[in-house]
Amino acid sequence: MELLKNKPAAARRTGWKLVWRDEFDGDCVDRRKWDFDIGNGFFDYHSHTWVPGWGNEELQYYTDSPNNVFVKDGALHIRAVKESLHGCGYTSARLKTRKRDGSPLFNQCYGRFEFRAKVPWGKGLWPALWMLPQADTYGRWAASGEIDVMEIHGEEPDKTLGSTHFGSTYPNRSLVTHTHPLPAGSLVSDWHEYAVEWEPGVIRWYLDGVHWATQDFWWSCSKTKSGAGVEARRAADINPWPAPFDHPFYLLMNVAVGGNFPGNPNPATQFPAELVVDYVRVYERVGGYAEPKPRGKGRMPYAKNKS
Repeated sequence: MELLKNKPAAARRTGWKLVWRDEFDGDCVDRRKWDFDIGNGFFDYHSHTWVPGWGNEELQYYTDSPNNVFVKDGALHIRAVKESLHGCGYTSARLKTRKRDGSPLFNQCYGRFEFRAKVPWGKGLWPALWMLPQADTYGRWAASGEIDVMEIHGEEPDKTLGSTHFGSTYPNRSLVTHTHPLPAGSLVSDWHEYAVEWEPGVIRWYLDGVHWATQDFWWSCSKTKSGAGVEARRAADINPWPAPFDHPFYLLMNVAVGGNFPGNPNPATQFPAELVVDYVRVYERVGGYAEPKPRGKGRMPYAKNKS
């Protein structure tokens, strides 16, 4: 097998130690590292209802079929295909380092998380490289957090987004999205390395080694009423800083189609739409992590949405 040409070696990063990786140099997905979400939704055991479209009105049915996910030439390929399956008009794949039964394959609290990838774009496409909590330590989404290393709005191939979701259990969650224009002449369909450095009380986003965004404030509230999160109204409602970003998260990679964020595909959207991942690498800080800077006493959450 001819491996990916000019595959970058793992960098010796000052202050960081490589602790987990997948270079996709085999001939299939390593099931010791990755499992798959299957279907077009999930059952919410708290509300006793089926949630279709993964809660976002997405159109794809996720599979583990070689038609949607395979390893070739030293890279992982995740393909969104325009085809009918189980009442859905598209198929795709979503990989994660947690088994479907919830048991762990890999997760980590804090570190540097890198993905080198070529990303598909077009109306209605929603590829993402992201992280979710291994356990609902502070409550259901998004009270226990979400970190999006890279996602794009399908019609904007010259921009990358980095986001955090936090706050209370849906619908009273908060979202902060950072937007970064790519260098002139470059698109997400070119090779780029997307990374976050996550340390106590701060998350930093990087593109091709260049630091482009920092976030150092968020909040978490575990209170619920009738299954929904309660909006924090006083300091006593908020979990101790730096919750929720102080417990282990696992990794995910997927290509969604349609949904509330990108809208539906149009005739110009090209299928198959393929996310190609050269490697995933995770580092730990040599010597451990400093204590987070304390937040102001009684400081309350800021606006729910911020770009």
